Amino acid sequence: MSEPLAMTDAQIPPPAVPGIIQQLMSKLSLPYQMVLDNPNIDAAQRVQAMLLDDQVGALLVLFPQSHLLDLAALNELTGRKLNPVRQERLDRMLGKHKLDGLPGLPPLTSSPCIYEEGLLTPPTVLIDSGHKGVLLEMPTPNFKSLLSKASSARFAVPLAQIQPNLDRPDDDREEITQAVQNFTARRIRQRLEETLEIPPLAETAQKIIKLRVDPDATVEDITGVVETDPALAAQVVSWAASPYYAAPGKIRSVEDAIVRVLGFDLVINLALGLALGKSLSLPKDGPQKGIPYWDQAIYTAAVIEGLTRAIPRPQRPEAGLSYLAGLLHNFGYLVLAHVFPPHFSLICRHMEANPHVPHNVLEQHLLGISREQMGGWLMRFWDMPEEIATALRFQHDPSYRGAHHAYANLVCLATRLLHQRGIGGDSQEPIPAELYQALNIEPDKALEAVNKVMDAEVALRELISQFHQSGG
Repeated sequence: MSEPLAMTDAQIPPPAVPGIIQQLMSKLSLPYQMVLDNPNIDAAQRVQAMLLDDQVGALLVLFPQSHLLDLAALNELTGRKLNPVRQERLDRMLGKHKLDGLPGLPPLTSSPCIYEEGLLTPPTVLIDSGHKGVLLEMPTPNFKSLLSKASSARFAVPLAQIQPNLDRPDDDREEITQAVQNFTARRIRQRLEETLEIPPLAETAQKIIKLRVDPDATVEDITGVVETDPALAAQVVSWAASPYYAAPGKIRSVEDAIVRVLGFDLVINLALGLALGKSLSLPKDGPQKGIPYWDQAIYTAAVIEGLTRAIPRPQRPEAGLSYLAGLLHNFGYLVLAHVFPPHFSLICRHMEANPHVPHNVLEQHLLGISREQMGGWLMRFWDMPEEIATALRFQHDPSYRGAHHAYANLVCLATRLLHQRGIGGDSQEPIPAELYQALNIEPDKALEAVNKVMDAEVALRELISQFHQSGG
């Protein structure tokens, strides 16, 4: 990805409503005001537009951003098998009119439209203009006039009714069991571990875990373990030789990679992350526009590496464990695909249909549990360090201050900073000042850490490509 050219304030074009939308509103004689998007806007006023299709054709669906689009409810209501249109098709449609996103304006498309009943409750509505960050504000009666040929129904779920379990880890086992029971439609009497059919921890990973907790472990020990796994050995050597680390000279062996470039701590955690990541196969039917698993893992680990260095040494958590927490932070995604294979596609389609909804809220609605619960539980089942289980389990709770909170807080901060750059998600969750304080990180230092990763984006992507080439 090429580095964007810096623009001065004078060069940055002012926010504007796209020409085709201006023409449409003028033709319809509908007055509106241009409003800049901001986090304080009431989600109940925001019109979320989603284009779905099936063999019958396309359907424009409108609902408030305070709700989740329930595809099962909509399909039962319409008697159809609707899913979000393929991203390539949507991009072509929007590209013709130079739009960044789909405005919730039925006259803009030739498709029939259905809208959630509660959409017309607020006195005014805000509609995406088609340019990112620019909204159209209009009185609800004016907007209603655009829906004369649309039908209304109830098919969306208020987000306020869906409460993911963020802070009750003691309930995880029971909730996971309940979710499995719900989906298998039979009484499960076996122990949870047998029910989930999780594969045993890979032998290589078991050996690495033993080395992690051995204070006398040496470079020779980790070299020996890595070299017994040819794919892992090749990965470690290619990492050390990548432009991201800019090592002088040719890397000739695993030991050379460890001693000269990567270091014992990084290699042992990188090797463990790779071994665990390959214990469960990557799902083939992920959400469209979703960032690939290893891309997300390595970006997050790289940012956490920089954030950890920005923490004053006396308060600094263990660098290797912090890096590993970043590498494994989305491991629950793999577990979810493994445990609920028939329903993973359903989860992905709902993620596509609800880009405004965090994944843990969607998973809570569909399964009764989240990937964070699954990932944290499995880390404990595999006897991974408690710091890692905690990081996975509490990564979406910026107020978590329990045992090992620094690891969970680091993942939370790193993922939110990356989301602001459009990596790993479009949601723009706020970063509370208390989160920086809990980690003893100055906001400008955190920004520096992200900028450093983004400045090295070309080299980092080359590093990531090695995972995809090796089938990771």
